[in-house]
Amino acid sequence: MLDIAARISAFETLGRFISQYQDERPDEDLKKINAYFLEGFRHTITEAGIYNNWFTKDNVEFALQQWSNALTQDNLEAWVGRYPKEAFEPKTQKTIAIIMAGNIPLVGFHDFLTVLLTGNKVLAKPSTDDDKLLPFLAQILVAIDKRFAEIINLASGQLKEFDAVIATGSDNSARYFDHYFGKYPNVIRKNRTSVAVLTGDETPEQLKELGWDVFRYFGLGCRNVSKLFLPQGYDINNIFKAFFDFSHVVDNKKYGNNYDYNRAIFMMEQHKFLENGFVILKENEALHAPAAVVYHETYSDLDSLNDKLSGLENQLQCIVSEDEKVNNAIAMGEAQQPNLWDYADKVDTVSFLQSVQ
Repeated sequence: MLDIAARISAFETLGRFISQYQDERPDEDLKKINAYFLEGFRHTITEAGIYNNWFTKDNVEFALQQWSNALTQDNLEAWVGRYPKEAFEPKTQKTIAIIMAGNIPLVGFHDFLTVLLTGNKVLAKPSTDDDKLLPFLAQILVAIDKRFAEIINLASGQLKEFDAVIATGSDNSARYFDHYFGKYPNVIRKNRTSVAVLTGDETPEQLKELGWDVFRYFGLGCRNVSKLFLPQGYDINNIFKAFFDFSHVVDNKKYGNNYDYNRAIFMMEQHKFLENGFVILKENEALHAPAAVVYHETYSDLDSLNDKLSGLENQLQCIVSEDEKVNNAIAMGEAQQPNLWDYADKVDTVSFLQSVQ
């Protein structure tokens, strides 16, 4: 079994490899790996977008850049340092089945990383929507340290012979996962989304940063803002002005089709909404908006809104705001830049894996 120092070193090297996706001067320390894999890596980035049109080159490269930034020696050691050493020195090596989503590029990589970093074996089933990038990165990891070959298994069919399950999907698939995997120790994630709280004091620059939280990955991730809470009397034209630079999203055929479809449905059903040619803003108390739509709702005071958001905790991934009075908020523009210890659905998977021992 690899010790924790070797595991950290391998993932740090993987992070340096990932950083080269558009570098014209590759890392000389990775010369041997680059000779076999670097051109293939660039091809895989393109291939991922061919098989899934949501995975544009810009969004795939953004996801890769975030992982390259995260997989540093300092970040990995800081993450490991939050736990007792026993969390990364299992008594017995368990096989953890990971059923991955495919809504955004490499969305299952954090589970993959966590299972391996804690000294366990991966039995992963990537989504058919995202089955190019992670298998390639797994190859790189084995090339960095061949001992990973014994503890990484990427499956395409039925999962067998495992000790625990981490599964991510929709509310509907969660019921399926619970039926089939309920007898195993498990983490089963459901639909979540993110919201933003505006006060009217935001600068145009801050509102533009909010645009990244809304439009990155075309709004398909759980960390994407799909709902705005606005103070009474807020001029919604401020939102449209700030979002103008993101108009290119409608050029993506899938996004454009969703925009046209939802606009047509709202018009036929005579709903009130505002639109600017690439995004629809609609007043609605629901949290989850369809693609190309952002819901909004007014509030009267922050204290009452904080209470309301607290009651919605199990449905929310992030709360974005520039006002420090908003509980547990992160700054605008940071929703898609989580730390290694910012867990999906707020379920600490390191602690979960430790409990499986």
